[in-house]
This record gives sequence, C-alpha cells and structure tokens, in this order.
Amino acid sequence: MSGNHEKRAALKAAFPHTVPILTGFAFLGMVYGMLMASKGYGAGWSLLMSMVVFGGSIQYVAVTLLTAAFNPIQALILSLTINARHLFYGISMLKKYTGTGRLKYFLIFALCDETYSLTSTKEPPEGISAKWFYFWITFLDYSYWVIASFAGGLLGGLIRIDLEGLDFVLTALFVVLFLEQWREKENRLPAAIGLLCSVISLVVFGADNFIIPAMILLAVSLLCGKSRLSKQYHSQKAGEEK
Repeated sequence: MSGNHEKRAALKAAFPHTVPILTGFAFLGMVYGMLMASKGYGAGWSLLMSMVVFGGSIQYVAVTLLTAAFNPIQALILSLTINARHLFYGISMLKKYTGTGRLKYFLIFALCDETYSLTSTKEPPEGISAKWFYFWITFLDYSYWVIASFAGGLLGGLIRIDLEGLDFVLTALFVVLFLEQWREKENRLPAAIGLLCSVISLVVFGADNFIIPAMILLAVSLLCGKSRLSKQYHSQKAGEEK
C-alpha cells in the first residue's frame, strides 16, 4: 500500500468515529469564539488560543483570566488543576502510541478528553495503519475545535447573542461518547468502572473537586483489574471471530 493511499484509507476509517465530536465541538467552539468576541477579543485571538492552548475547559476559564487582574500564579495553579487529568490519559496511551514516530508529538499535544475517549477504545480496521488512524482522529478533533472557535469569533464580532446555558453541549457530547462505548461489549466493564468511580468521587469530594480523585481511582481500578479485563477482551474477540 502506497503512503498516500495508506493515509487516505486511514482518514476514511477514522472520520465516522469523530462525527459525534464534530457536532459537539461545532457548538462549543463557536460559543467560545463568540464569548471571546463579547469580551473584546477578535477572531484572531480565538484562533490563536485554540491552536496553541487547545483545552476547552481552560480556554473558557481563560476568558475570565484575560479580563481580570494579572495573576500568573493563580493562572498556573488553575491550569494545572483543571488539566491534571491529562497526565493519566497520557500515561495510559504510551503503549498504544508506540511506533508512531514523529506523529507522537502531535498526538501528545492534541490529546483531549474526547480524543482520548476514541483512541483508547477504538482499534483500526484490518489493513488500516494504526498510527495514521489515531493521527486522523486526533487531527480531525483538533481541526473541528480550531475552525469552530475562529468561526464563532467572526460571528461574535457581527452579532450579539445570549450564551447562557449553551455549555450543556459538552455534557451531551460525553453522554454520546459513553453510549458509543457501551454499545461494544468489551468496553462495558471499563465504562461501568469509570462511571462508578466518578459517582463515588462526586459524592465524597463534591462537584468542584471530584475529577482528579475520580481519575486516580479509575487508574488504580483498571490497573488492578488489568489481567481480568484483558482476558475478557480477548475472549470476546475470539467469540466474535468464530
């Protein structure tokens, strides 16, 4: 298979998996761009922030930080707290991204919650290059956010819209991704473990502080049950092939 054909085949295989994220990012990205515009920052700033920062939650928080008194220590601590979960994402993806060569740098940079949800559970179809399959998922998700942010910035400079309540799209997006995983039998136990860990952490630590404890609890649970999950995965795959 030639290089260009290999890339096109991987793109064709990856795109359908990113459609739910496209719909979510289209709304969220545009709302972010419009919010930036409402604070006096043009579409160029929205584009630059999305390309360089590429962190939906912290970008929304950054809108407030940009309009408040300059406090770099507070901004650093807040950014680390909000994005600390990506440490767990990255560690769990080290093995899967082995052999991706120079693409690994972009895969690491552009790993977000939604992309992690796909790349950690989806396997490339037979005959499709794994590294290009994961690259296209990551690149498409990244592009959706960047383009939508820029479009929202342009639109926000022309009209004024009440944005209150539109952030529900993010919650809806994660519900769709969870249901997509639940449809595949081999992903149901990890998904159930993740849900249970999140609920326990929410009850114990509260809505403002539960994300990091939930990620730690989830990581420990998956590591402890790694052998059982692996056996279940391979047994189900073997059953499907018969």
